[in-house]
Amino acid sequence: MSTGRRLLSSPDPSTSSSLESSSFLAVPLGNPARDAGSSAGCRCHNASTTPSANDECLGCLTKGEGESSSLGCLSPEIPYGRPRHFPQKNQFFSADLGHNQQQYPSGRSAQCSVRPVGWGSMELPRNNQGNLASFEISGALSDTHKGLGRSGRSRRRSGNLEGHHLFREEDPRLIYVNDPRKTNETYEFSGNEVTTSRYTVITFLPKNLFIQFHRLAYLYFLAIAALNQLPPLAVFGRTVSLFPLLFVLSVTAIKDGYEDWRRHRSDRKENNREALVLQGTRFHFKKWKDIEAGEVVKICADETIPCDMVLLSTSDPSGLAYIQTMNLDGESNLKTRYARQETASHSFEGHAVSGMITCEQPNRNIYEFTANMEFNGAKFPLSQSNIVLRGCQLKNTEWIIGVVVYAGEETKAMLNSAASPSKRSKLESYMNRETMWLSIFLFIMCLVVGLGMCLWLVQHHNQLDTLPYYRKRYFIQGKDYMKPYKYYGIPMETFFSFLSSIIVFQIMIPISLYITMELVRIGQSYFMIGDKYMYDSNSGSRFQCRSLNINEDLGQIRYVFSDKTGTLTENKMEFRKASVYGKDYGGTLDLEDSLLKSNGAGARKYKLKSEVAVDTELMKLLHRELTDEERVAAHEFFLTLAVCNTVIPISLDDHGSIDYQGESPDEQALVAAASAYGYTLCERTSGHIVVDVNGEKLRLDVLGLHEFDSVRKMMSVVVCFPNNRVKVLVKGADTSMLSVVAKNTDKADDLACETQKHLMDYSSIGLRTLVIAAKDLSEAELEQWQCRYENASTSLTDRAIKLRQTASLIESELSLVGATAIEDKLQEGVPETIESLRQAGIKVWVLTGDKQETAISIGLSCKLLTSDMQMIVINGNSETNCRNLLLDAKAKYGVTSTCAKREDLELKNSSDKYDLQPANYKNSSEMPGRESAKGEAEVNGPLALVIDGNSLVYILEKDLESELFDLATFCNVVLCCRVAPLQKAGIVDLIKSRTDDMTLAIGDGANDVSMIQMADVGVGICGQEGRQAVMASDFAMGQFRFLKRLLLVHGHWNYQRIAYLVLYNFYRNAVFVIMLFWYILCSAFSTTSALTDWSSVLYSVIYTSIPTVVVGVLDKDLNHRTLLEYPKLYGAGHRHEAYNLRLFWVTMLDTLWQSLVLFYIPLFAYNESTVDIWSLGSLWTIAVVILVNMHLAMDIQQWVSVTQMAVWGSILITYGCMLVLDSIPVFPNYWTIYHLAVSPPYWLTIILIIVIALLPRFLVKIVYQRFWPSDVQIAREAEILLERPVRLPKKRDERSN
Repeated sequence: MSTGRRLLSSPDPSTSSSLESSSFLAVPLGNPARDAGSSAGCRCHNASTTPSANDECLGCLTKGEGESSSLGCLSPEIPYGRPRHFPQKNQFFSADLGHNQQQYPSGRSAQCSVRPVGWGSMELPRNNQGNLASFEISGALSDTHKGLGRSGRSRRRSGNLEGHHLFREEDPRLIYVNDPRKTNETYEFSGNEVTTSRYTVITFLPKNLFIQFHRLAYLYFLAIAALNQLPPLAVFGRTVSLFPLLFVLSVTAIKDGYEDWRRHRSDRKENNREALVLQGTRFHFKKWKDIEAGEVVKICADETIPCDMVLLSTSDPSGLAYIQTMNLDGESNLKTRYARQETASHSFEGHAVSGMITCEQPNRNIYEFTANMEFNGAKFPLSQSNIVLRGCQLKNTEWIIGVVVYAGEETKAMLNSAASPSKRSKLESYMNRETMWLSIFLFIMCLVVGLGMCLWLVQHHNQLDTLPYYRKRYFIQGKDYMKPYKYYGIPMETFFSFLSSIIVFQIMIPISLYITMELVRIGQSYFMIGDKYMYDSNSGSRFQCRSLNINEDLGQIRYVFSDKTGTLTENKMEFRKASVYGKDYGGTLDLEDSLLKSNGAGARKYKLKSEVAVDTELMKLLHRELTDEERVAAHEFFLTLAVCNTVIPISLDDHGSIDYQGESPDEQALVAAASAYGYTLCERTSGHIVVDVNGEKLRLDVLGLHEFDSVRKMMSVVVCFPNNRVKVLVKGADTSMLSVVAKNTDKADDLACETQKHLMDYSSIGLRTLVIAAKDLSEAELEQWQCRYENASTSLTDRAIKLRQTASLIESELSLVGATAIEDKLQEGVPETIESLRQAGIKVWVLTGDKQETAISIGLSCKLLTSDMQMIVINGNSETNCRNLLLDAKAKYGVTSTCAKREDLELKNSSDKYDLQPANYKNSSEMPGRESAKGEAEVNGPLALVIDGNSLVYILEKDLESELFDLATFCNVVLCCRVAPLQKAGIVDLIKSRTDDMTLAIGDGANDVSMIQMADVGVGICGQEGRQAVMASDFAMGQFRFLKRLLLVHGHWNYQRIAYLVLYNFYRNAVFVIMLFWYILCSAFSTTSALTDWSSVLYSVIYTSIPTVVVGVLDKDLNHRTLLEYPKLYGAGHRHEAYNLRLFWVTMLDTLWQSLVLFYIPLFAYNESTVDIWSLGSLWTIAVVILVNMHLAMDIQQWVSVTQMAVWGSILITYGCMLVLDSIPVFPNYWTIYHLAVSPPYWLTIILIIVIALLPRFLVKIVYQRFWPSDVQIAREAEILLERPVRLPKKRDERSN
């Protein structure tokens, strides 16, 4: 500490012992008495407004930020001997690095630009270890680690920074205030009209068809329909062949057209809204779509902001405005924005307005804005706290006036309107592989038909003239006599036969499967949303399905990556303990009102919405009459908590009730705690702060503010007291703060040691900690800081780095005051959920920004870590150190490298490389295992890996990923501490890119967005940190405990249903096609059909589709209570029991058998009869429909009334359609069903087909369930027989694990 003076000490020694004369006591709220004789501009002798002077003034800031040794050479020409003068208002500037930056009339705020970098070196700042602030990059790290372009990594999904452009002075955007013509004449900026619709009346049909035909299946069926239009290939009627494709295209087009009509309606409503725009010297209404960049706009209370505007003035005299950004980032709490004092006092109506803004090009980063403004001859910087964005609403403010800088498509809201990355179901990718096998099978069948036709024509070549169809020329007398008939020669006839067979067998590739899967997923989502067990009554939030493509992936999750704060914990902070002047407080807590009465302090003037428990001993210390060092430190401690923050106090009524609005729950908890101890923040304006200290108001002028950022990990505020004393109050993370506190005396060293000990104790019980420090600023230090700050805050390049270096001028040699400990309680049911997930074979990794001790403590309390676990800690400070730690851990516990086992595993799996069973090296069941070796430590229990973010910087950006992967997958639990948001995404990508295992990421804040989007499945928590995570997620819910039900119940059901749905659709279409194939082989390979065209078309669209959808939505193999009670049942998804390549081929063999039975039994039954081919075709049609429905009925696990109606109703619908079709005289099958249905052989043949076709399947199911039952089958039998508990075989238990 440079001066040694304390906050409560008076400059006059004679009054230092009197508490009443100290600087924090109440004074009149007018301007304090002070020496106003001189200005406090840049105090360097060579101060100048030229860039060269600025560069000279900043020239000696060459060392890394935060190094106190770099400050000694700063501006040696500053006169230290001159009389001390304190600046007047508007002569000091405030540094803004956060996303709710406050900019005071005496301060200038600044923002930095963003560089896209790799996983390791990029961080997103969090306000006081809590919420996302602004996007920041460690310059030191990015300079040290250059491995950003390695090809082995995926960088395409790197959070919200995509598309952000660096602000270059040579490429700025110039906005002329109230002069839109001059603004737009050169640059042609975007207008304010927005268009979210895709189509117009003219472009709808071609554009929609173009988009739809991106699906290969649609192109396939379009080609089939086109082939059927050719006369030689007209197997079906030309109209009938188009029906399936036209039906699908029409339904999709109607849906897309309706959605786009709604977008058009919304666009018209939005663009035709009106706002007050300054035209001449008066404000007049103007439609939003006509507003241009450069125009001055006035917004009234509760109105929506039409475009991105820089604030010029507000109804508040200090330039303060409140906005709600829910439409932009989902956060409901109010944000503060400020108009610069240079413009706030200007009257815009009735006066000429001119000025110029130099700002950055449009970008997607809603947390940053970098610009300078020239107004009335003054030039000053603008930051994110001076801009209001399109879509926000004005709250608690009568009006604001601003100038438009970005309009229409260039606004940050529109630039961020892109949808989340689309995700594709893993089972659907496997389905495409099986579709390829069916395509090969289809090609073989068509080739057989074509070659058969060729051989038949060669064999009957001499008879072609006499055959009804194959004769070469007409022999009937008339105009066509001796003309060529429909015969094109053997080669072309063979080719046409091949193409015709493709048309006949077209439904072998199931186009209806795509529609069926969409309908089933919608139905599944409906029931998930309506699940009363996943409704959060506290927040009133239901479960949300934001993506309909990946429901079944929920049943195959192997890794869960979870945030801690707000996800595992409630993110509702409560002040629990404090270390003040080396003494621990918080052991005896009581409610504040009772303590105030016991201390004779009387009733509190201000009342918080919720009561805060306070420590009895600490409260007594604050009410001592003596001003000893301990009491002075306590006053400094709570004054820092009340002042050093960005919280806005809001008065709720006239009875003293007060509420605090802030973006960080940590800050709100600290301010509430200060109020409970008698230091109530009751007013914050753009230039001063008023704190009620035990009933008396203390006004502090804010001279500067350095927001919390991820590099410094601290926040500081420079305040001037009524007696002209200037002090910097600082709070921050212990890792940063303890390195900048003064330790030049034994007493300071002892204080630091005691505080560190308390910090360790707090962290060990899971409390979140911050360190509090302060420092008196001498005149020389103040002058140095102001000189550097004024130049740094107006810089358009590297502003953040320069501001960070400027902050290091005052954030050094601090006097340690104490530390805070905040409790963030675990959510209900978290330990039970994690334990159930572990039993289900799911690995849970926690990725948090908290310090290591806090994370470990939370890990123990939520049962992520257990007492029998051996812990591997990786805390490296260099690449070499990290490499050695990883290699030592692998050697100690016998971790084998993935690369070393790959060759053996490939050899082992070469015979069945397509099998979906977890047998290849990329699955976790074959991850590097624990192998005994000489000299290796014996592993007596499960292992847990703990690694910090600093180590991940070196590991993820260097060639150490494989080492980390081997060690991490070997351990049962991984806990990553102090990680940045993109490091979270890097950890997810580490597993996702190296394994076939499904990953799920769950979080609640904006810092979790990149992780959520990187994982196969992203889950957002509707928490306290806004809704960014929810908006970027695939599923959203209110509590972490719902994840247990989501995966173990709905995930299991959805996987089983969709897996069976796919296999059944393959079977249903294949049995129909192969039956036709047998008929063609018996009809001279002529591709004629015994079935009517409509029967072939309606088979998969109407006859058999409804039961498939109903079973896919409603069928349940097990009760939800059973699935929750026995989590190991979830392992069926890991083992791919419901869908794999072996099951596919078994199904195809069963299909082959059933098709043979379908074709030959009626053929033999009516061999000696006189029935025609259309009668047999009618029999085959109804038989195949009944057969596939009976096949489905054999596999239904839970019969409900809807299922009964769907299955048996489908058969009745088929009969009804056939009666209608057979009643139409123009059809060749006229009246056939009426003749067949009255004969007993017809019904006996159908029964015989069903029994013989399904008998092998029935017998195989019985044998397998009797001798090789699965876990699910055993549990199902136990449910039926009411056996509890279910005892699973030991061998199966091991496989489940």
